[in-house]
Amino acid sequence: MKISLVTDSTADIPEELRLQHSIEVIPAILNIGGKSYEDGKGISREEFYERLPNLSVPPTTSAPSVGSFQERYERLLDAGAAHILSIHPPDRLSGIFNAARLAAEQFGPRVHVLDSGQLSLGLGFQVLAAAEAVARGISLEDILGLVESVKGRVRVVALLDTILYLRRSGRVSWAKAMIGDLFNIRPVIELRFGIIKRLAQVRTRSQGILRLSEALNSWGPLERLAILHTNAETAARQLLEDLKPKLPTPPLVVNVTTVIGTHTGPNGLGLAAVKA
Repeated sequence: MKISLVTDSTADIPEELRLQHSIEVIPAILNIGGKSYEDGKGISREEFYERLPNLSVPPTTSAPSVGSFQERYERLLDAGAAHILSIHPPDRLSGIFNAARLAAEQFGPRVHVLDSGQLSLGLGFQVLAAAEAVARGISLEDILGLVESVKGRVRVVALLDTILYLRRSGRVSWAKAMIGDLFNIRPVIELRFGIIKRLAQVRTRSQGILRLSEALNSWGPLERLAILHTNAETAARQLLEDLKPKLPTPPLVVNVTTVIGTHTGPNGLGLAAVKA
């Protein structure tokens, strides 16, 4: 029984892994100055983060169309897929899940749309776990159980260089409510099950990096790890060197996609991990 996998560009799955596992990725939409870009096309992540602080009109993001999901599902089913697993960011943070859900309705039980509760590699690790299970010939029911298990064990934390972008996004109530000296606050946040929590707020970057390290150490043994950054690769690789994690698979270092970085800002650092 052939099972195909679909996700979207917020999963941040590196291209070599996407190709290796034949994962279908539907791009989210980035809107800058009246022009719309499919995520990953027309503007690089590096260029976007360099331009972001100086944009007079803040960029916005939007979900792919329902039709783009329908077309992809239909093509995969026509190519012989018996089932499709479509895994996406949480409904409360993005319209992507709802677009996928609406598209799936016309295909009945052949298309399963899952809310990962996560973004970036917090989502991507769930997709990769499903892909590896598909390659091993595991049953659909067991794959669904595996994805649910990984979802419960995923941890994502991040140090933002400023709270301004998160506050401007309007997606986080506590960030909207914050007042005062916002330019000197660096929040350390955690995303779990679609809820963004504030773990700490620090004044210096070194204090924030220490908080990331403390979070990682508190998680115990890990199956997977990614160092996330928004155009701060040097700092990300230094963080990886400082952490020296012992893992069954090599850690990934990923420059987070623009449609997430729009709401977090440049120069951020983060960790995505799956607990063993």
